Amino acid sequence: EVQLVESGGGLVQAGGSLRLSCVASGFVFDDYAIGWFRQAPGEEREGVACIEDTDDRTYYADSVKGRFTISRNSAKNTVYLQMNSLQPEDTAVYFCAALDLYDQDEKLRHWVDENGYKYWGQGTQVTVSS
Repeated sequence: EVQLVESGGGLVQAGGSLRLSCVASGFVFDDYAIGWFRQAPGEEREGVACIEDTDDRTYYADSVKGRFTISRNSAKNTVYLQMNSLQPEDTAVYFCAALDLYDQDEKLRHWVDENGYKYWGQGTQVTVSS
């Protein structure tokens, strides 16, 4: 059974930090690029960051560049999202997802498009108070 399980969310004050984890199982983790998305109430889901499977190249949304860092640990089948300098506008449910292998290079060019992802986790809530 394919699973992506997020953890690490919570309540934090503005300026604080959190580290989210995404543990994968049921598929060959090293074959897949992994992305982080978030969805605030009443908003569409948006891409936050993505890390490739081969050379660990990373991609970030402009809104989080310089504050968030995505990384992966193949030994633990885990992708992390280190979030620093959190702001109230970062409040959302955060999801991790595995990019579909089919036409992966093209999908990576559009990594923010949620339709390119095959497997999804259930999400973890991040709330940033002002």
